[in-house]
Amino acid sequence: MAVKQKTEKKSKQHLGLPIPKGKLLVIGGKESKSEEGDERSEAQEENENFISEQILKRFVKELKGRNPLIVIIPAASSQPEKTSREYEKVFKQLGVENLKVVDIRTRDDAKNPEYTDIIKKASGVMFTGGDQLRLTAILGGSPFLESIKERYTNEQLIVAGTSAGAMAMSTSMIYAGESQGGMLKGQMSATAGLDLLKNVAIDTHFIDRGRIIRMAQAVAQNPGCIGIGLEEDTAILVKEGNEMEVIGSGLVTILDGMDISSTNIYEIKAGEPFTIRGLKMHLLGDGETYTIPSSKGTVT
Repeated sequence: MAVKQKTEKKSKQHLGLPIPKGKLLVIGGKESKSEEGDERSEAQEENENFISEQILKRFVKELKGRNPLIVIIPAASSQPEKTSREYEKVFKQLGVENLKVVDIRTRDDAKNPEYTDIIKKASGVMFTGGDQLRLTAILGGSPFLESIKERYTNEQLIVAGTSAGAMAMSTSMIYAGESQGGMLKGQMSATAGLDLLKNVAIDTHFIDRGRIIRMAQAVAQNPGCIGIGLEEDTAILVKEGNEMEVIGSGLVTILDGMDISSTNIYEIKAGEPFTIRGLKMHLLGDGETYTIPSSKGTVT
């Protein structure tokens, strides 16, 4: 059964935001890229509902137009050539031949009008994994990123990101912290992300790396942001800016802090454990849907 929100759904124009015509595919990392069983994790082998290449097949299915162009952006990666070749290989296996790699490595690269022109022709964009802070530091505020945002808002462009490329999509971006901890104030660091997905914070490799506590700390610091934890080989497809569908072999964890009754995160010192009461959690599997709520105080 889909998780439904009691918050009355209003047009996003009431919040001063246009409803995006594009879609986002936000991937938790290590998505299946091959039919070969030896690349599957133990969890995938045990999952009777596992579908090989399910997430990337859905990405290809969502592309619009004849001979659609996929633009691969390895800006987060420290090995951009290797990372790009991996995605070129898998997309060709899935029947897409029209591929371009935009290898942006500096702020000057992000101002190159030739790269912006490529985005204007794209049907889909793929941000690879790597270091999310590297990605935002290179692309934040650039003409290249603004071109992606404009097309995502006004046209049927699908923007995908995996691992670091997924974490960077949100309003608030976690870029450092203890994976197997996070219970002490200061063990999680966040900054502004690319802001394609509003009012959320995203974390990836979520269950495998035990990241629920650090996400709870992020939500405690800003209860207006919904925490979305994506397990490996698991994704959310977002349409209209906040309507999401779960795709893949793992779980999506939702942490909703809008009804938090109390937290001491602002009172304690760095290095002390934080308290949070009234935090809601949902666990969603393949095919489930969820509406990302807007801040209750801003919906009229």
